[in-house]
Amino acid sequence: MHRPPRATGIGSLPGTDIGAAHRLVFDELPDLPHLPELPARGVGADMIGRGTALLVDFHAEVQPSGWRLTERPGRDARRAESFLRQDLDFLEENAQEFTQTLKVQAVGPWTLASTLELKYGDRMLADLGAVRDLAESLTEGLKEHLAELRKRVPRAATLLLQLDEPALPGVLKGTVPTASGFGRLRAVEEPVARELLAGVLKAARDAGAETSVHCCAPDVPIELLRHAGAGHISFDASRIETETARDEQLGEAIEAGVGLMLGVVPATDPGRAPEVTRLLDKVLSLTRLGFSPAQLAEATTITPTCGLAGATPPWARQALVLAHRTADALADKAS
Repeated sequence: MHRPPRATGIGSLPGTDIGAAHRLVFDELPDLPHLPELPARGVGADMIGRGTALLVDFHAEVQPSGWRLTERPGRDARRAESFLRQDLDFLEENAQEFTQTLKVQAVGPWTLASTLELKYGDRMLADLGAVRDLAESLTEGLKEHLAELRKRVPRAATLLLQLDEPALPGVLKGTVPTASGFGRLRAVEEPVARELLAGVLKAARDAGAETSVHCCAPDVPIELLRHAGAGHISFDASRIETETARDEQLGEAIEAGVGLMLGVVPATDPGRAPEVTRLLDKVLSLTRLGFSPAQLAEATTITPTCGLAGATPPWARQALVLAHRTADALADKAS
């Protein structure tokens, strides 16, 4: 039996009302809702702050330059942990009868290492030994997080862990700036990046979760993510250039059973909402890879191009509605 195409969000939403955010995703994304993230709530609700709240035996606080490791948890760490507990409480309340797939997001190890500073001020990415320690800490924290989620949602529900890795292309190219901003950190070799990411993804699978990696940069390392074991690859379809090498990587990913989470709905208000037929055309353009609409439908999840934190609340709702309607249109095209 073929899986029909689904729709979901990337993670973040505008505003500070977590109850309204949960109702929105469960109402508009019934087949694949996600745990909402509301960075407008302040320090600790941002992507990096949430990531630090998941770490085991690592602590961080906000300094003028950003999040930095510290000896012990302080006010910012407690805020991040409090926000996460609140979110899980609301999730438990809204998911009591839920039996489909629930997506949860966490910052990936390479993006976290590219942003988080060591105690002496340089980015963790400057020290690969520290990056490995960070990845181990994150892996243990994610296993605990997934176990906690399993307690809070019905047993029949499936969990899908999305790792957010917007900085990964820069890590591979050596374009991540130093903490001072005057230099660039050395590029990480692709096998090293793949191996470390693979370990985190394997731990999530061993914990019973499906996996996805999201990267909204134009040069998504599709082949690396596939070989690292990502079950889904999530990207902004409008930023992927049509070229032979890229098409080959996408085609190989689909043939290998990797799902594509295609960002086709604008993440901010375009002024005039695109027609569903136009959004569907973006998806069907992938038939150039040699797949039928039915094969694409089975492999595809429809999403906004990126997180919706910068959207107006009306557009955030409209974007999720359009994603769902585009998934329905794709299903009709495939039947």
